[in-house]
Amino acid sequence: MRHLKSGRKLGRSSSHRAALYRNLVTALLGHDRIKTTDEKAKELRRLADRMVTLGKEGTLAARRRALAVIRDKAVVQRLFSDVATRFADRPGGYTRIVKLGRRVGDAAKMSMIELTGTSESVEPAKKRRARRPAAAAPAESCGAPETRPAAMRGQKMASPIRVRAPSTTAKACSMVISSGESAVRSVANMVEPMPITTAITVVIRPMPIEL
Repeated sequence: MRHLKSGRKLGRSSSHRAALYRNLVTALLGHDRIKTTDEKAKELRRLADRMVTLGKEGTLAARRRALAVIRDKAVVQRLFSDVATRFADRPGGYTRIVKLGRRVGDAAKMSMIELTGTSESVEPAKKRRARRPAAAAPAESCGAPETRPAAMRGQKMASPIRVRAPSTTAKACSMVISSGESAVRSVANMVEPMPITTAITVVIRPMPIEL
């Protein structure tokens, strides 16, 4: 078990990981804000807070310790002159991590880490809700009366058979006839052959048998 072993490996060797942290903290203190993955941002926050604490000390020893991590002298000068004065009255919490959602491609979780007090702070990404599929619209009828008996109107029946036919020569917009092969033939005989330019829906519902 991995007890008392703090820190993330990030899939890198120790030397590669140390170089990565140096580059990240240099970019953060030089630009006040960088975009990286969640895991790297959380590890960078620890190192960045230590560098700001060294800048607030302002001694020669603290400057040399900062130069051991930050190899850019211009960034170290900015840390001790600008960043340290900005957080002079702040006891801690010098960085902020803002979630940005997932990266396109490998779906890695991305974050924006920035120094607190930076102008134009980034707003966190909102969680997107999955869209529900639209329900199928019921078939439109043209006012065909209900022909079932009153006792059977509340019962469920089989789905109707729909036949598409030209609308210019149709006898009616919606017809209720008996189901079966003879019903399809009767609809075909009632409709004259026309070019298939416009079409209507002929609804065929099974009729209840009265005993």
